[in-house]
Amino acid sequence: MGISPKRSQEIIDALRRGTVPRNSLDAFAVGLDLLEPVMLDELERAKAGGSVFKAVRGEYGCGKTFFARWLCDAARKRGFVTSEIQISETETPLHRLETVYRRLIENLSTPDKSGGALRNVLESWFFTLEEDVLAEGTIDPANEAELLDRTNVLVEQRLRKVSDKAPAFSAALRAYRVASAEGNAAFVDALLGWLGGQPNISAAAKRYAGVKGDLDHFGALGFLQGLLSVIRDSGQAGLLLVLDEVETIQRMRSDVRDKSLNALRQLIDEIDSGRFPGLYLLITGTSAFFDGPQGISRLEPLAQRLHVDFNPNGTFDNPRGVQIRLAPFSIERLSLVGTKVRDIYQGHCSSPDRVRALCDDTYVNDLVLAVAGKLGGKVGIAPRIFLKKLVADILDRIDQYEDFDPRKHYSLTIADVELTRVERQAIAADSVDDIELDV
Repeated sequence: MGISPKRSQEIIDALRRGTVPRNSLDAFAVGLDLLEPVMLDELERAKAGGSVFKAVRGEYGCGKTFFARWLCDAARKRGFVTSEIQISETETPLHRLETVYRRLIENLSTPDKSGGALRNVLESWFFTLEEDVLAEGTIDPANEAELLDRTNVLVEQRLRKVSDKAPAFSAALRAYRVASAEGNAAFVDALLGWLGGQPNISAAAKRYAGVKGDLDHFGALGFLQGLLSVIRDSGQAGLLLVLDEVETIQRMRSDVRDKSLNALRQLIDEIDSGRFPGLYLLITGTSAFFDGPQGISRLEPLAQRLHVDFNPNGTFDNPRGVQIRLAPFSIERLSLVGTKVRDIYQGHCSSPDRVRALCDDTYVNDLVLAVAGKLGGKVGIAPRIFLKKLVADILDRIDQYEDFDPRKHYSLTIADVELTRVERQAIAADSVDDIELDV
């Protein structure tokens, strides 16, 4: 598969930093042959006006974040707007849906803009409405006032269902449109923030729009419904929302944990009811969250909704189920990822022949074995640090130094400071149940 130099650079830069790239992840994805057709089919269902919920389980290092970003990348290529949120006790507690909504908006991404894309989505929607009004053939395009009035009427018509539950959302949209037409940049920015769930919006802007207060837990679902209406009405396929690391709920106070689990149950029930056409909600978590005493089992209705019987030997998983699991990396799979990354690097570096000769498939496999050995033989936690070493320590040096030979001049070392807290704990842990997550 051909990748542009810009995309290749983005991938390599992210791996060099030890992070997961945000685009073109299909270029080096492995092990998704069974899952890919099902996930893409589910995206099509959401695009057709349905709604989908999916839970992904796996231990640290198995690629949950990679999988989520791979799906986001695939969704954007199919016309979806996407947003990734990391659940945490302090930054984004799941039981406060108004905060979840605010983070959703802050991370809202389109194919053209990564993060903060709400303004683009709204402007696209208003443009679409104006085109619909002009297509009626009853309004002179030069009559801006009449065009604005007719567009505002259309806003109310399109958001009628939303207005029943969140009338402030359509009121703020109408005011945003008027402020834009008037050139009132201060009110435009303020109302954009209010529509995005931001607190501390000026009282003058709220009076201008005829709205009061700030978004609360109960209003967040109404705002999400309104956002979906805008997204789909502007020609976008829908919204893919990722709630990553939901297992952090387990580390919270018992009352907060129970509220968070109930909020997740509420989201799933609203999706099942058909309230959110065009929404694909994906959550990721560890096995302990799905099976342990501090996870979903604390809320029986949630456990019933998410339960799936998995074969103990890891075979015959059903990718169509509400919950899917990701297998831990093996030496073979991680070596294959490494060769794919090397090929991406080789395609746009200054010394492709030397990269291929000095970092051949055998050396990539040897490096996997060496990294896994340094990590106590635990291949499952090796992918991040392996890919970072491969790019920064091996490929970069081959490309820059003509006399560098990794077999002669490189000796693998992994400093404690290079590892995340979870990686350090995983090396010392006897089982995954001993791993304490960073929250």
